[in-house]
Amino acid sequence: MPAQHAPRPDGIHLGITPTCWTNDDFPLLGNDIPMEQCLSEIALAGFEGCSIGHTFTTDVDALIAAMHLRGLSVSEPWVSSYFTVPDGAARTARDLLKVLEFLKQFNAGDPPVPTRTIGVAEFGRSVHLQQLSLRSNKPEFTDEQWADLTDGLNKIGEIVAGQGFTLAYHPHMGTGVQTQSDLDRLMRDTDPRHVGLLLDTGHLTWAGADLTEVVERHRDRITHVHLKNVRGGVRADRTLADGSFREYVEAGIFTVPGDSDGDIDFDDVLKLLRPGESYRGWLVVEAEQDPHGGHPPLHYARTAHTYLARALG
Repeated sequence: MPAQHAPRPDGIHLGITPTCWTNDDFPLLGNDIPMEQCLSEIALAGFEGCSIGHTFTTDVDALIAAMHLRGLSVSEPWVSSYFTVPDGAARTARDLLKVLEFLKQFNAGDPPVPTRTIGVAEFGRSVHLQQLSLRSNKPEFTDEQWADLTDGLNKIGEIVAGQGFTLAYHPHMGTGVQTQSDLDRLMRDTDPRHVGLLLDTGHLTWAGADLTEVVERHRDRITHVHLKNVRGGVRADRTLADGSFREYVEAGIFTVPGDSDGDIDFDDVLKLLRPGESYRGWLVVEAEQDPHGGHPPLHYARTAHTYLARALG
């Protein structure tokens, strides 16, 4: 039987990403963990839903059956955009249409929580999948590339809105929208009716952002949240000074809320967000890390859920 969920603020749903089990950026990390184990442990830990992992079945009916069996919903599907590279807009449009078709089928299956948000990040010119130093190889967009990106996001955001969904932009390490100033520019130059913000506490903190300023400045744009913790000791490790994104991930840069190894004060983050009042939607736990490098994924999932149940209760 699906887990019974503890009461929480109105309009708030707790999810977790499969990256705690198997990494979508670096598939060999946890690629041996099957979808069924991932979904079962997500439900066992008490979460209501998750995003779609690369090991999940592409048969929508089979996915619906597997998630319904465990009382789970899709927290957010994902679209990678490529507006800053030649022919990237066409690829982005094709990928978006696939996601919209998936959502049409999945929501028709009457999930416990219908999916309403689509996450997006610009991976044109990104270095996060390459064995390159994050410190010295951050992409910097020209004014023309910024215009291509923001115009493209406005266009697909309008398409998404027309289908009843919200587009939420995710700042990401190793991309051209990484820092607080990058995010400010993107928010300034996109249409608030069609482009929201996916607040990722881990990526923004690692990039040096002030979460208080980000939330207060862009509160009205926040349509989705990833709660990801950062291990400050790994971030400051001098042996990783020229490290790639993968090297930091494998070293354990990320962990979950409630883990004493993490440096982010999530009590403060939740006070800022005011779940059930200023913010309604998914709070999605995320920790991109090697599932065989420390405690098992279920341990981290339970740790995060226990913390959030207390903090929100």
